[in-house]
Amino acid sequence: MTQAKTPSKPPVAPRRPHSFTRHGITVTDDYAWLKDEKWQEVLRDPAVLDPDIRKYLDEENVYTESLLGHTASLQKTLVREMRGRIKEDDSSVPSPDGPFAYFRRFREGGQHELFGRMPRDGGEGQIVLDGDALATDHKYFKFGGSRHSHDHKLQAWSADTKGSEYFSIRVRDWATGNDLDDLVEETDGGIVWAADCKSFFYVKLDDNHRPMQVWRHKLGTRQADDTLVYEEQDSGWFTHLHESTSGRFCVIAGGDHETSEQRLIDLANPEAPPRLVAAREEGVQYSLADRGDELFILTNADDAIDFKIVTAPLASPERENWRDLIPYRPGIYIIDLDLYAGHLVRLERANALPSIVIRDLAGHEEHAIAFDEAAYSLDTMGSYEFETTNLRFAYSSMTTPSEVYDYDMVKRTRILRKRQEIPSGHDAADYVTTRIMAKAHDGAEVPVSILHRRGLKLDGSAPLLLYGYGSYGMAMPASFSANRLSLVDRGFVYAIAHIRGGADKGWGWYLDGKREKKTNSFDDFAASARALIDAKYTSAKRIVGHGGSAGGMLMGAVANRAGELFAGIVAEVPFVDVLNTMLDDTLPLTPPEWPEWGNPIESEKDFRTILSYSPYDNVAARDYPAILAMGGLTDPRVTYWEPAKWIARLRATMLGGGPVLLRTNMGAGHGGASGRFDRLDEVAIVYAFALWATGMAEAGV
Repeated sequence: MTQAKTPSKPPVAPRRPHSFTRHGITVTDDYAWLKDEKWQEVLRDPAVLDPDIRKYLDEENVYTESLLGHTASLQKTLVREMRGRIKEDDSSVPSPDGPFAYFRRFREGGQHELFGRMPRDGGEGQIVLDGDALATDHKYFKFGGSRHSHDHKLQAWSADTKGSEYFSIRVRDWATGNDLDDLVEETDGGIVWAADCKSFFYVKLDDNHRPMQVWRHKLGTRQADDTLVYEEQDSGWFTHLHESTSGRFCVIAGGDHETSEQRLIDLANPEAPPRLVAAREEGVQYSLADRGDELFILTNADDAIDFKIVTAPLASPERENWRDLIPYRPGIYIIDLDLYAGHLVRLERANALPSIVIRDLAGHEEHAIAFDEAAYSLDTMGSYEFETTNLRFAYSSMTTPSEVYDYDMVKRTRILRKRQEIPSGHDAADYVTTRIMAKAHDGAEVPVSILHRRGLKLDGSAPLLLYGYGSYGMAMPASFSANRLSLVDRGFVYAIAHIRGGADKGWGWYLDGKREKKTNSFDDFAASARALIDAKYTSAKRIVGHGGSAGGMLMGAVANRAGELFAGIVAEVPFVDVLNTMLDDTLPLTPPEWPEWGNPIESEKDFRTILSYSPYDNVAARDYPAILAMGGLTDPRVTYWEPAKWIARLRATMLGGGPVLLRTNMGAGHGGASGRFDRLDEVAIVYAFALWATGMAEAGV
């Protein structure tokens, strides 16, 4: 590997041993000191970070820059290419609601979105929120929610200006373009308007950054005078709000990763108490849509692992009154339902390929929308309007840029409303997307989606980036990404491993990659790498692994378990200190995460399971591939000290290989930089590292 001519020496984090004993097992953590004791304050104000910790993080950033700094011109080239594929004045397809059609767009050269509307049938647009102007005085700026009132006179909007995901809500007058005096702080960003437009509902985050309380804010009053509507008592449950499909209700949706419960607030009577739909039952999940005097409920009740749809009377929606409408069919995972006045729409996935199924609620006749490519992504896009026969959906594949269609559910005709433009040019015929199946250690068939340039020689010489996630039942769609073409056009193969822990092959695929079965996720990823090698797409030590957050934990575990396969590993905001994080019940995400990983505080079995794979706790005296870990100082999800501790332990323990690098964004959180172009700088670092790790950074590319 080619390195910079004058790399600085790698920082050495002082060892300050801290030991604890739980369930009779003693664990020593030499780098616990990197966690600032006042981390809650750091989230709100990064300036209060302990000086010793800041000094260490700064030294790591300098070291990373010394090793990757020679790729600066390559990074600039990559950013220029990626920016060239972005339609700078891009805009969404306007979404009709009453007399108007609402849209979001960017201006040429702008980093942030503009929110606006135009007359429903076309005409001049009006901008109500200018993200570029609002971001002017902030190093970080990110919109949260934005929702117009039912009378179209006001726009409630929220923004985070630190990267810590504390969103402040304001209300803007469409007529004057000015914000009202109302200011509602420390929320999750979501807003649901009451029918009379005189108040709205929101979720407030507590001191540990948990969404536990629902409040109602009356316009023209102070936040201190707001009314508490609902408070969740279980610290392991998170609470969120959304408007129901018909627009009649505010839905309070609570849950953890295994159980859920919902309540309804009648928006025409906002002072009425929330009404429980069905009481929580451990392991039972449900979400709902409403139509007239009936609820349509998507649920895994009665052992419907891949979910089913039931109906229940709105007046008595308890479990005993649920009746099957779309029964459970093993292997056909119902991802989501959308409801309109005359139609039920469900998004399904079978064998890692999605389809949209539309049911006429009068005649009960069904038909599906599906596509022919070997791997693709399909999503419904929702609507402001309930009384409509129009369904908007988006389609893309790894070779086909995103397309937005309006589909007439009665006539069964579709109109292409928008095709993602690639200003610098893109010919889908220049690329190939395909799928292979990797056989896991236990015989499971793991789908791997592949993108490469047409004409690739399958001789094992190509470098390959292998992406994975594999947690929380999140599927990784084989969708289009203009950015990744910068690697593929340089000869890289790009692959996505649809490993267990995700729901790519149904909810059972998720259940087979969590808790005591978590190591299936790691082994599936290694099996995917080996299958790609066997199929001659690449070779050992030509692969760069890439994952973020829980996918960063995957990267850490794979580095420990199968590092010999990889030339490099990129772990963005990596959840690598699993045991310590799950033992700290004050951290924002810990109690809600226990159903996913186990509770090592209460359970010795869970403690031993997590300890057996936690990447930080399993760093060993062995060779490691080159590793780039990227964190964010104000990240409330994966705290900055996780990657910092991991890199410190790796550097102190590994026998050879590497180097191992830490890059901490000192002004951002979990999502990295907030502007659409600033974010490209971070993507370019990842890609430059991948090219460097495979010996291609100096190849005049």
